Amino acid sequence: MALKRINKELTDLGRDPPSSCSAGPVGEDLFHWQATIMGPGDSPYSGGVFFLAIHFPTDYPFKPPKVNFTTRIYHPNINSNGSICLDILRDQWSPALTISKVLLSICSMLTDPNPDDPLVPEIAHVYKTDRARYEATAREWTHSGQYFERGSRSGVDRRQIEQTVSSRSRLSRRETVAFIFVLV
Repeated sequence: MALKRINKELTDLGRDPPSSCSAGPVGEDLFHWQATIMGPGDSPYSGGVFFLAIHFPTDYPFKPPKVNFTTRIYHPNINSNGSICLDILRDQWSPALTISKVLLSICSMLTDPNPDDPLVPEIAHVYKTDRARYEATAREWTHSGQYFERGSRSGVDRRQIEQTVSSRSRLSRRETVAFIFVLV
């Protein structure tokens, strides 16, 4: 059941990929995927490319996938290990949800954090009390050398980076090539 559903989602993603996202298996292992999310333009993560690891349980879709960021990010709902505090990845999971919907929910969370259910209370406090400082720090982390370092060590597929960056962003071809060079 799980393998059939995962294959269907992979086919659907290829046919109708969500905006600013891509995902697919790591090698031949259909239960282990990597995903790429472009930072939403209306967020402090704009211009960033974020990498995620997705692990499907053997009883998927009846249990949620485990999704975590492999790129370092400053966000109240994402901790330093890349764990994500998102209700649909926990108690609000439904077999009707798909990886495409999960990725879109994560994109939405980047635009609209939930400081009332934080994984990192300190960042949630900054978000609530000093939004300008929160946004400046998030932008700084997004565009710092450490951001690139972590992404490059995560085993990200160069083709996936090229696909996401060049087809779903406002970067010119020259900027895309430079960006990929830094990552790889």
